Amino acid sequence: MPYFLHDVTHELVRDLQRMIGIDCCPMSLKELEEQLAQIQSEAQSSFSQASSSSALYDQKVFFLGKNGTLTEIMKKMAGLTKEERPLFGKKVNEVKSALENVYSQCEDSLKQIELEQQLQKEELDLTLPSWPRELGHPHPIHKVTEEIFQILARLGYSLRTGPLIEKDHYNFEALNIPQDHPARDMQDTFFIDGNHVLRTHTSPIQIHSLEQETPPLRIIGTGAVFRCDSDISHLPHFHQIEGMCVDKKVSMADLKGTISFFVQEFFGPGLKTRFRPSFFPFTEPSAEVDCSCPICKGAGCSLCKNSGWIEIGGAGLINPKVFHAAHIPYPEWQGFAFGFGVERMAIIKYGIPDIRLFPENDLRFLRQFKK
Repeated sequence: MPYFLHDVTHELVRDLQRMIGIDCCPMSLKELEEQLAQIQSEAQSSFSQASSSSALYDQKVFFLGKNGTLTEIMKKMAGLTKEERPLFGKKVNEVKSALENVYSQCEDSLKQIELEQQLQKEELDLTLPSWPRELGHPHPIHKVTEEIFQILARLGYSLRTGPLIEKDHYNFEALNIPQDHPARDMQDTFFIDGNHVLRTHTSPIQIHSLEQETPPLRIIGTGAVFRCDSDISHLPHFHQIEGMCVDKKVSMADLKGTISFFVQEFFGPGLKTRFRPSFFPFTEPSAEVDCSCPICKGAGCSLCKNSGWIEIGGAGLINPKVFHAAHIPYPEWQGFAFGFGVERMAIIKYGIPDIRLFPENDLRFLRQFKK
């Protein structure tokens, strides 16, 4: 081959080696280690001399980046022998790890310095008012319950509570509702087992009080009750308030006077009450209690269906069988009882269109009861 062709061919080979990353003059392991040590020294010096976090990051990219000097020296491993490559690779990883530790230390130090400088430049005025914090307030059910408590407490009534899971005896039988009584069909009951139910009303509190306390009694029983019912005017989980008065001489007149006082205190002065004959197994006689509509004052509106009257609950004189079940001598002791649905009382008082708004806890609804 002519000399000039040999020379051109040699140049082409060297250019091709450069293109594919093969150094035409490979370095020995010792030379690469010396160069690696120099890179480590320069990188540590550059990291420690960086004046800001951004300048430090630029140095990191220069030495440890994808195209940094450490990456470039690793490409020269191709010129080493098969035995030398893992030794040099291990050395490169050690240097890389050491430099990353130095970088982290310098970064933390610079960020702390920059934070202190920022705090010195910026001033915090502690006299500036803070953002207003919206405080919570009672749920309308709690609010109505408390208001009813306060009214009846002025008449000498005190609070009682009872278990949510009741024995069949207290929820039904002691209240004159035996197993085959048709009144059980009036209450769609959640049964726990053959002898326990989720209480369907707060009336069992009356039996517990009669068994555990000595008359005379004036009590208010309240809490959650449960029935298999759900629509625009019924919930499967709602709340009731139960009142009971037991004394030597108690009449229907005492019951009417108590209800009339409560209605005018709760809904406003001037409202009338009326009793309509009804049936409850645990009272005799029994009555449905109506009051003149608090919204239209008896003139007729959508809430009272233009009748001027609206039903608020049930009441009556305590059935003698209830006294006998609680081992209270009758007629030595007599009494009356009444009960209201808390959600219903809130609906009537505030003109709420749908009972299902209470458990939804929509803030737009609840904020209306803040005051």
